[in-house]
Amino acid sequence: MKNFYITTPIYYVNDIPHIGHAYTTIAADVAARFKRLDGYKVFFLTGTDEHGQKVQQAAKDLNVTPQQHVDKLHQRFKELWVKLNISNSDFIRTTEERHKRLVCDILQKLHDKDEIYRDSYEGWYCTPCERFWTEKDLQEGNCPDCRRKVEKIKEHNYFFRMGKYQDWLIKKIKSDPHFILPASRRNEVLGFLEKPLEDLCISRPKSRLPWGIPLPFDEAYVTYVWFDALINYISIHGSFDDILASGFWPADHNMVGKDILTTHAVYWSTMLKAIGLEPPKNIFAHGWWTVNGQKMSKSLHNVVEPNQLADQFGVDVIRYFLLREVPFGLDGDFSHKALIRRLNSDLANNLGNLLNRTINMMKKYFNGTIPLSATTGEEDIALQNKAQEVINEVRKLYDELAFNKILQKIWELVDTTNQYIDKTGPWSLAKTDEGKERLKTVMYNSAESLRVLGVLLFPFMPKSCESLMQQLGVEKTIEEQGMTSLDNWGGLTTGTQTQKAKQLFPRIEDKQAAKILAELEAPKETTKDDTGQITIDEFMKVDLRTGKILEAEKVKKSKKLVQLKVDIGTETRQILAGIAESFEAEDLIGRTVIIVANLKPAKLMGIESQGMLLAANNDGSLLLAGFDQEPGLGIQVR
Repeated sequence: MKNFYITTPIYYVNDIPHIGHAYTTIAADVAARFKRLDGYKVFFLTGTDEHGQKVQQAAKDLNVTPQQHVDKLHQRFKELWVKLNISNSDFIRTTEERHKRLVCDILQKLHDKDEIYRDSYEGWYCTPCERFWTEKDLQEGNCPDCRRKVEKIKEHNYFFRMGKYQDWLIKKIKSDPHFILPASRRNEVLGFLEKPLEDLCISRPKSRLPWGIPLPFDEAYVTYVWFDALINYISIHGSFDDILASGFWPADHNMVGKDILTTHAVYWSTMLKAIGLEPPKNIFAHGWWTVNGQKMSKSLHNVVEPNQLADQFGVDVIRYFLLREVPFGLDGDFSHKALIRRLNSDLANNLGNLLNRTINMMKKYFNGTIPLSATTGEEDIALQNKAQEVINEVRKLYDELAFNKILQKIWELVDTTNQYIDKTGPWSLAKTDEGKERLKTVMYNSAESLRVLGVLLFPFMPKSCESLMQQLGVEKTIEEQGMTSLDNWGGLTTGTQTQKAKQLFPRIEDKQAAKILAELEAPKETTKDDTGQITIDEFMKVDLRTGKILEAEKVKKSKKLVQLKVDIGTETRQILAGIAESFEAEDLIGRTVIIVANLKPAKLMGIESQGMLLAANNDGSLLLAGFDQEPGLGIQVR
């Protein structure tokens, strides 16, 4: 079995995760999931960078220790990756002992080899970037990266002899076109290396910055945050000897944002060369996301939080949109309007409709059982050939991390299958005995094409594809099927019983879309406290009560609303809940639920609703809040 190792950058814990963090991590997850399907032993690493001056200052402002501060913040990333269905093998924190041990070991080895030396240094220091600059680097007297003010610092420090590896690095980049991708980023690094490469200051005096890993050969200093952080990609494997024995170095893909390309392509590569290891096979620097044409900024209130997106639109929709909308490597512009358009056109109308119509026709014509393919015509061969073409092309495109091209190619099979159904016309075939024999083949091929699509799309939309397979009646997990199940057409077993058709991706209708967009465009109130926290007094204003559903029926002309009669002990309330796509009305009768009892009544589709049900959105599937034991009615929930 071949090994495959992919990493995200480790994210700096100075703020909540935003759409850029999610973008890189989802992309890495898709590549890792595909390689597992393709028979590889995969190691997928992500984590958090927790040292440095910004962390120390933030902790000081909050009157907590730096360790307390990072212990709280790193959890946000972990929780988000669980929510976004990220399949990472491990999560590294640079404050962990396993990481600090190898950092110290490498520092000592380099010092013993005279790759690190002590010298005095005078330069311009940018605190936000935690980086020294020379006079000629400054732009109008400010940091060339973040354009903020710098301060003049003169002190003794330790330096890594990075400059001696400049010629080697240039030769490496020029001789290996896949080392840095895309090509435009490769050219940027070569442009950076046209100037003399200076040695790298890799320490900070403890008197100025105590929060970091102490140098093993001089306790008066801590390690520069970038020298420490980059080592995470190998410290995850243990000791220096363990790295070589793991079979997971060099990494196949080291994914980064374009803003940290230099640190990875130059600092990290030369560090590895100095300690006797090969650099990653590929460093891929993707672009940034703007929002409606503007850079994300707290002051503009346009920072896109993936948690909120996932709650509103579903995890798989977000995973699909981010990798479909923009070629991986280029900058992209995020808008909710574009997201809704992709959801409705690609997912609901094309893929979702294909599954829904196939399952419903299977139920109508064959009692829900996959029929035996009885004939083969030109249309059938064309569909099979298209499927094989798509499978072959998808395999190649993963080597380039060309995610949006992969999805474009897969959608060619979605469109071809829809056209196949339209052209063969199952509804016409069902009218004659001769046609019914042909119908068996048409319905089998439609279902088999969906199975192929389920495997191909699984890395992008795992939960949705699992649901797709369940509806097809396939018991084997997609991981068990793997890419080898696509080697030959006909993996779907005849006689399999399909399940009831369910909407994978409910459409967002025009009125609902207009409401969502209007709410997003509404002016945001600015407050000093942006933590989202409320006081206990504010929470106690919400009156949560237990209740039992006595009656339930779908609201006519509404896909989502169910009209409920809920007994809360003292009275029966009429409540409208948007849960029709997750529950059958008759299945709700007798359920004990939690309602907001003091919510102001509101009219929905002309019907008054006198409260609200509590539910959790589990990747598009709603779960009603409840209890382990049956409580009484009207009990207050605290």
